[in-house]
Amino acid sequence: MTPAAEADWRLFRGDGVPRAVDLPPAPPWRRFAPAAGGRPELPYLIEPKHADVVNAALHLRRPLLVTGPAGTGKSSLARAVAHELNLGTLLRWPINSHSTVREALYQYDAIGRLRETTLSRDRGERQPDIGTFIRLGPLGTALIPNGTPRALLIDEMDKGDVDLPNDLLTVFEDGLFEIPELTRLPEDVTDVEVQTADHRGTVRVHKGRIQCDEFPVVVITSNGERDFPPAFLRRCIRLDLPVPDEERLRAIVAAHLGEEALREADDLLQAFLRRRAPGELATDQLLNAVFLRAGGVDLDAEGLLDAVLHQLTGAL
Repeated sequence: MTPAAEADWRLFRGDGVPRAVDLPPAPPWRRFAPAAGGRPELPYLIEPKHADVVNAALHLRRPLLVTGPAGTGKSSLARAVAHELNLGTLLRWPINSHSTVREALYQYDAIGRLRETTLSRDRGERQPDIGTFIRLGPLGTALIPNGTPRALLIDEMDKGDVDLPNDLLTVFEDGLFEIPELTRLPEDVTDVEVQTADHRGTVRVHKGRIQCDEFPVVVITSNGERDFPPAFLRRCIRLDLPVPDEERLRAIVAAHLGEEALREADDLLQAFLRRRAPGELATDQLLNAVFLRAGGVDLDAEGLLDAVLHQLTGAL
């Protein structure tokens, strides 16, 4: 590679000299600008037998519990289903150790309401409606009755509290929930407009209760770090996604970056396969490496993998 070409991709040189640079196009999976149409819908490759499990969950109106090592496409499956079935923007509930079902259903800003009510009273103005201070969470928004179901991704369920799966059972079984702050309102206040999680306006809640008319398409992901209670598993359809073999990896690279990029990256693919062990490398890391190679990065396969395909387990 010539010095001029080498400088093209080395935007940062570590010499402390400010310079104007033009960032190259981002990988397709890292584009977010609304002006450019937002993040493009990337191709999702799935084996027919796995697609059949997804279809079983759709027909039975049951949550789909997707397990498998990191990088096997669990979260991407939810986006692919929402896209193919025209279910609108995917609602997402990322789970952490503090996640609760209540926050996924709705949040109530009691302090904000008290403050605004006091200010309005002092100014002699009409007090703000309670619905201004209630926003449905992703699960609550998914349960809004609107004729067609929404798609909801509950991401990395095994990171949550041990009781979280059991707390979801009633919602999964009945498809409804109540907002106590609204059920306690006077009898003459039956309908309240509340905000939704997707910031698309408000929805009318009647007597504090939301009941879905079509159970949402729910995809739950898990890295297999913890077992779930039998009662929870009984209400789900389970899909275990395997680690992609060489043939599927080639198909994934070609689908995302093109056949030409695949032809130029055979050494990267072979190095990836040699290094990979379950849970240690993910498919998107290989895509990152191939994207850099296609952009002119002048590193050999092993050096490139050291920089991009770091292990996902063990000490750093």
